[in-house]
Amino acid sequence: MRWIYLAAITLLALATLIFAIQNFDVVTMSFLSFKVRAPLAVLTIVVYLLGTATGGSLLALLRRSYERSTRGTMGSS
Repeated sequence: MRWIYLAAITLLALATLIFAIQNFDVVTMSFLSFKVRAPLAVLTIVVYLLGTATGGSLLALLRRSYERSTRGTMGSS
């Protein structure tokens, strides 16, 4: 199963990289009162990396919380 996950992540990263390489047009991104003008490729890679970091952190937090909750119920039996 680990190899399937690795293959899926590799394919997604490769597709993101191909998309970024083909889109060097400068775009404006607005969020709340912030505006950023940058090539679409740069914004795509930054958003991908932010999603990877936050998704990995959330998964680690949920896994740790689940392990603590199951350890607490096992000890009480």
